[in-house]
Amino acid sequence: MKYAISPKRASLIGAFLSFLMIASAILIQLNFDLEPCPLCITQRIIFIVIGVLFLAFYFLPHNKIFRYLQAITIILSGVAGVIFSVRHILIQAKMIEIPAECGIDLNYMFENFPLSEAINLLFRGTGDCSQIDWTFIGLTLPQMALIGYLFFITYTIYVFFTAQ
Repeated sequence: MKYAISPKRASLIGAFLSFLMIASAILIQLNFDLEPCPLCITQRIIFIVIGVLFLAFYFLPHNKIFRYLQAITIILSGVAGVIFSVRHILIQAKMIEIPAECGIDLNYMFENFPLSEAINLLFRGTGDCSQIDWTFIGLTLPQMALIGYLFFITYTIYVFFTAQ
């Protein structure tokens, strides 16, 4: 099968774009003196996972099994990112009631709660997650992250499942 772009090149491009998303988020954070909320941090971690997966699969053999393994793991990571970013968007839009536990710092959560409870609190977000501190062309950071995750899912499906 011939692909629109080779899986090796697609892996490098995907890793570069994923790490570019992380670098952009960090630059925005530093330039505008923003403090990331737990959901923002979670979304960054998912972009890092996607980038590492693209990079790791660059070095793996590109047979059919590894190609499908790569596509499935990146798509599942992208779906996880979609879930977290949609949750964040709904919290910012005040469509979801913010739980009473909101306002807890990420470090405090992991130091003072059992791991399962900390992850549960992380998924719910904090009071900080409801604030919209920065927008670009009318999009909030979680909305841009959602677009990024949808891009990576679409990119992966296109590159790894469509033949020319």
